[in-house]
Amino acid sequence: MTGVFDALAADRSRLARASAAQRVAELLREHITEGRLAPGTRLSEEQLGAALGVSRNTLREAFRLLADQRLVAHELNRGVFVRTLGPQDVVDIYVLRLALEVAGVRAVRRATPERLAAVRSALARAEEAEQRGDWGAVGTADLHFHLAVAGLADSERIDECMVRLAAELRLAFAAVPSAHALHEPFLRRNQVLAGLLESGEIDDAEVELTRYLDDARTVIVHAMTSSTR
Repeated sequence: MTGVFDALAADRSRLARASAAQRVAELLREHITEGRLAPGTRLSEEQLGAALGVSRNTLREAFRLLADQRLVAHELNRGVFVRTLGPQDVVDIYVLRLALEVAGVRAVRRATPERLAAVRSALARAEEAEQRGDWGAVGTADLHFHLAVAGLADSERIDECMVRLAAELRLAFAAVPSAHALHEPFLRRNQVLAGLLESGEIDDAEVELTRYLDDARTVIVHAMTSSTR
């Protein structure tokens, strides 16, 4: 067994690089989720390295992690770009999204007060952003609202999956030209869904959520297919 641990010790230096790469990947994913890095944005190693104070090797490992999460794409002889999603990506995302969020809805009666408060807090941020006319921020708050809905299941694995999915969803939102047109009707429906959850009407909440996600998927896919005609 000594040889096994000696081999691990020889690779110890990789831990620091991996940790840094993980942190860089998480930061870039957060900027994608917040809408600061749009689909098609070129992620220049030189510019990012200077901005973040990290090496090219760290960036390349971070890009690999993000590629595994379907958030960036490598283009031969051109570099790394934030991914632009297609209709089938959106269909697939919404299949998973439904499963995760329904799990949260079904767990609402045993959800902790903190988890329930997160739903209301995210909705309040969306309403405040609406008052400011900041529809990009409404979209960000919408993502956090649905993270909180899934979070009612109190599952670390669901939480982790939803965080990654939220970044892909933000890339999907970008297909709709008007953030206002996309988010305003769904903000109203988030208000309805929050009310159903707070009153413990699980069956009605599940029906509303299912219709909501079907409609959202349809809007985004329609925007994508219309733009390619």
